[in-house]
Amino acid sequence: MIQSIWGKLGGAGIGLALGGPIGALLGGVAGHMLIDREGAIFGRPPRDVIFTTGLVALAAKMAKADGVVVDREIRAFEQIIEVSPSDRERVQRLFDLANKTTDGFEAYARQIGAEFKDEPALLEDVLDGLFHIAKADGAIHDAEYAYVKDVAAIFGFSDTEFERVAARHVRRADDPYLILKADRSFSDEELKRHYRKLVAENHPDREIARGLPPEAVKIATERLAIINAAWERLAAERKIR
Repeated sequence: MIQSIWGKLGGAGIGLALGGPIGALLGGVAGHMLIDREGAIFGRPPRDVIFTTGLVALAAKMAKADGVVVDREIRAFEQIIEVSPSDRERVQRLFDLANKTTDGFEAYARQIGAEFKDEPALLEDVLDGLFHIAKADGAIHDAEYAYVKDVAAIFGFSDTEFERVAARHVRRADDPYLILKADRSFSDEELKRHYRKLVAENHPDREIARGLPPEAVKIATERLAIINAAWERLAAERKIR
């Protein structure tokens, strides 16, 4: 079984050389002093720790974007972030710490964007996760939508790229084509080949093979389901067999 990031922090006595607002959160939860200097005796935290903590921080900040943190949003957060019953108190502490910090969400977004600047697919996973939490109360509010769009801009996503991600969560008349990044001029065979390529590129097995944390695999699984649903809708409309 893959050890959760909470276990990595809780029992190993690791020093955190990450620094920045995410490093400060990790230090607050782990109860260790941060070492943020050249030649630190401890290595950087694992990439799954950075990914998950960054997502937690952005989720906590976004939960207030519509004015209040509600139980549904926290439950949605726990659907993405793998939490065992024994770790729940520590996760709640991290969520609360991120909520109360004076650092704005921009600082967290800049740090996670810099950490994974060479992995845009992983940054896209973060955006999908944030949308999942935003939908927890049955609607994505304007403030939440604007929040995720601002995070995407800090990550370096163009408006078109952001709209493609948003289309997986906000229904529009042309959602299927936008979700699949497909041109309406595609023939049925071109659309079928394009869909198969997307499935291969977005399959959760690829996330596992890349050594990404369970949280990223969960997000990829949801994304693939959305892609499949878009394809099924277009296949039905076009009568593609």
